[in-house]
Amino acid sequence: MRHGWGVAWPMTLIMLFEFAIAFTDVFIAGRIGKEVQAGYGLVTQIYFIFTILGNAFTAGTVAVVSRLAADKDSHDYRRALATALAGTLGAGLALGLAGILLSPFIIRLLDVPAEIKPTASPLVVIYAAGLIFHYVLINTNGLLRASGRVRESLATMAVVCLVNIGLNILLSFHTPLGFRGIALSTALAVALGAALNLARFRASLAGGLRIARDLLKKMVSIGWPVGLLQVLWQLASMALFLILSQLPERRVEILAAFTNGLRIEALVFLPAFAFNMANAVIVGAFLGKKEGDHAYRGGMATAALGVGVVTVLTGLVLLNARAIAALVTPNPIVAEETVRYLYIAFLSEPVMAWGVILSGGLSGAGDTRATMVRIAASVWLVRIPCAWFFGIVLGFGAPAVWWAMNASLLVQAALITHRYIGRRWIEDRA
Repeated sequence: MRHGWGVAWPMTLIMLFEFAIAFTDVFIAGRIGKEVQAGYGLVTQIYFIFTILGNAFTAGTVAVVSRLAADKDSHDYRRALATALAGTLGAGLALGLAGILLSPFIIRLLDVPAEIKPTASPLVVIYAAGLIFHYVLINTNGLLRASGRVRESLATMAVVCLVNIGLNILLSFHTPLGFRGIALSTALAVALGAALNLARFRASLAGGLRIARDLLKKMVSIGWPVGLLQVLWQLASMALFLILSQLPERRVEILAAFTNGLRIEALVFLPAFAFNMANAVIVGAFLGKKEGDHAYRGGMATAALGVGVVTVLTGLVLLNARAIAALVTPNPIVAEETVRYLYIAFLSEPVMAWGVILSGGLSGAGDTRATMVRIAASVWLVRIPCAWFFGIVLGFGAPAVWWAMNASLLVQAALITHRYIGRRWIEDRA
């Protein structure tokens, strides 16, 4: 638990900074108008799709680098850093250009309320232009984490958070950019963060950015199931967005509430995801030293600690749900739907945390394919069919969608737990 907490608390603060950025975005969008708030929610779903490759590749680099980080002067460690950064730069550039060219076309094709589209189109182009910097920031934060330098990553993200929030307020309210300032502030802040992190690795990259094919193959082999899982997860989020768009009444208000609910939920998800990433580093490091039993016990202890933290946060949010909803939106109908979302969806947060944190341990072991299959099954065989059938076909509306989300998280946690306690992920990598 001490080991897990030592990695998790800086990661929790990093996640808190990212939450502060997202919360500020939602807050400013809500003050501009409900159409902007709903449009921002749509754009974040699309933008996340374009960040998937970066997140997936980072999962692979963390699993590889964490096993080499015991000797930071070794040739293999330096090769791994150079390979990770070279691959990240190439992927970020390619996906950024694709985002600029394709995202507006995608928005026009989506079956969402027409009043959302004029806001979404310019936002997504600006976000896509900054994608390469976001890729570098994601990957270098992962490399710092895997190298035992998570506090340096924390310092970078503190700067990114302050710059992003400051620019957000300045550009959105005090320049002609208006709502476009929400996206531009993020692009500029992540560019600064990427530059800071690259400077931290300057000495280790003195030999240049050269790709080692053997390490790249290993990183991709571990990372691609993570990428595919995130694609399936994000498509499921888009499917929920479209299902909610088919409701007979209060469509825009419920979509805005869904956006608000996800952002508020992100506050509770912060420590869960922080412990997820900590577990990946802990399990990977123990397996690198051939200590499978310590890897198993460390993963379970980290998950238990993380669930305790999430449970406390969940209780605090539920006790203050109405005040929080009133803070994120001045619209009484949107606030009412936001509270309804919180009262239902937050019942499954501790269960969510358990499954997410254990899956981080499996990721650190490189057991990403089994994790992908289990999570994808819970989403596409439980969440989406139940949300459509009970919410639209039977007419129970948005609450049925929120209950379908709870059901899928319960199934997901059960499947991940079964995989973890079976210990095959230790035997396969012994």
